[in-house]
Amino acid sequence: MVKPAAARFIATAACALALAASARADTEHTSFALPSTGFFFSAIYLAQDLGIFAQEGLDVSVVPVTGVGATNAVISGSVDFTLSSGVTLTRAAARGQKLLGLANLSDRGGMWVVLRKDVAAAGHFDPASPLAARGALLQDRKMAVAAINAIPHAYLRIVAKAGGVDPERGMEVAGMAPPDMVSALARGAIDGFVGGAPFIQKVVQDGTAVILANGANPMEPADLAPIAANVLVTRPQLCVANRPLCAKMGDAMEKVAQAMHQHPDEAIAALKKRFGGIDDGVFIASYRATEDMTPNPPIVTAKELENADRMNIEAGFLKPSEKLDSYDGLFTNDFVH
Repeated sequence: MVKPAAARFIATAACALALAASARADTEHTSFALPSTGFFFSAIYLAQDLGIFAQEGLDVSVVPVTGVGATNAVISGSVDFTLSSGVTLTRAAARGQKLLGLANLSDRGGMWVVLRKDVAAAGHFDPASPLAARGALLQDRKMAVAAINAIPHAYLRIVAKAGGVDPERGMEVAGMAPPDMVSALARGAIDGFVGGAPFIQKVVQDGTAVILANGANPMEPADLAPIAANVLVTRPQLCVANRPLCAKMGDAMEKVAQAMHQHPDEAIAALKKRFGGIDDGVFIASYRATEDMTPNPPIVTAKELENADRMNIEAGFLKPSEKLDSYDGLFTNDFVH
């Protein structure tokens, strides 16, 4: 005979097992391509490290796929989601490869152009001078970007053109991982680079480089803001076939934005585990810059996509005739409120 206390324990255990089995059954397994490293991708780090993905019932496999390769992986169906710039999203649409933006985690360009301090001094750099004067210092320089043909490369080309520098022939551009750009700058292998936090903050604080152009906040040129710079994208058909999955990812990104703005201490503590070797001053400056560029809620707007489309054209990645007539169907705010 089973005693009452034992019966209650067995019933409780059975209930717990049933709930666990139910939770496992409801868990969505999905994949995410991470284009690079840095604070720009804090949304994914925080969704993992604060348990937000788990709260939403998501089991997310995060795989590194450099630059625009991450978007191509989504288009091909190799992975379900990535964070992509509106520059890449609108360019893909112009070429018949439609993606769907579900949330925008940065409404500024999210990067800066830096020039090695000795190179800037030789060019009589004045941080208060117009962008055209500063952009002219890119002539004949060796520059690095995190991804060729992505938003960092587009931004560099725009700054160069503002200074009258031919972005094709007037400077040399190489693709490099962000940590490699910092070391290459230090040993003089490159004259400058385009990057985001914490790499920019590090080289500025240690005196290695100066900021040539601000693609963050306030963004230069000012008419390119707000911009869709860090958009959660997927294939449109995925959200038709599995709407609950897209809803969970949208909810996760909304909770991340809320955490950054409303619970910064928790977010900072989580990110410090990712960027533990960074100087405290660099870390806090990087976090504040990222927080400042993260809209809450992280909705996507047609204006942000239009500015990204304009960046493509001004960078020379698209012809003016290829500008999209409408951005309908390229984004939805059904999953972020």
